[in-house]
Amino acid sequence: MLAALANPRRRWHRLLLTATAEKTLGERVRNVIAARGHAIDDGSTEDPGPEIITAKALDGLLAAGAVHQGIALEADDLPQTGIEDIVALARGNSAATVVVLDQVTDPRNVGAVMRSTAAFGGLAVIQTARGGADVTAALAKAASGALDMVPLVRVTNLAQALDSLKGAGFWCIGLDAGAPETLAKTDLSGKVALVLGAEGKGLRRLSRERCDVLAQIPVAPRLASLNVSTAAAISLYETVRQRQGQ
Repeated sequence: MLAALANPRRRWHRLLLTATAEKTLGERVRNVIAARGHAIDDGSTEDPGPEIITAKALDGLLAAGAVHQGIALEADDLPQTGIEDIVALARGNSAATVVVLDQVTDPRNVGAVMRSTAAFGGLAVIQTARGGADVTAALAKAASGALDMVPLVRVTNLAQALDSLKGAGFWCIGLDAGAPETLAKTDLSGKVALVLGAEGKGLRRLSRERCDVLAQIPVAPRLASLNVSTAAAISLYETVRQRQGQ
């Protein structure tokens, strides 16, 4: 929630807190609003501050079973980001890293990948518009604020998106359990796109063909593969580790 408040790209309208939440979070919320320098978008010129309501009233405004911890924000969806925007962001950044997801459908996995991408300084997460996870409450919860820290880019043609990244100087590394080389032995310097497929299916043919190299994360023989979000976190860590020379 605080990440959404702090994101200057996020247009928001109402901020609701219970009296209990105001006591525990009110100062932090006001500090975030002040640092952002953006008033609540209700047509006024001054920030009216959070609205204090009862827990019962807040429950009635939210979907059944929503976990709110006494705070809720009414906000617009984030503006869509295109692959060309990521290419532009990467200009001048010789160590730009993005994660590319090939038809990963579980929103919790995508959210966890976004969280890891933010934690390890990644530039964006790119996923297929068709066959990819929608932005849901489950995704946002798993992302733990990362939705407002790194862009989630949805593309209609993943192969073309990879071509665009390669044209911008990205080295596309496909994660594949059957690859001959391990990720640890793969050069991860420069601009890197880590490309991961869905559990079970893995990378599709066209995605594999667009990768400059395929690499594996070795696991014990009794385990066929890693969860995609776990594989993404390991890959991001390995990229940072190599660049820091550790």
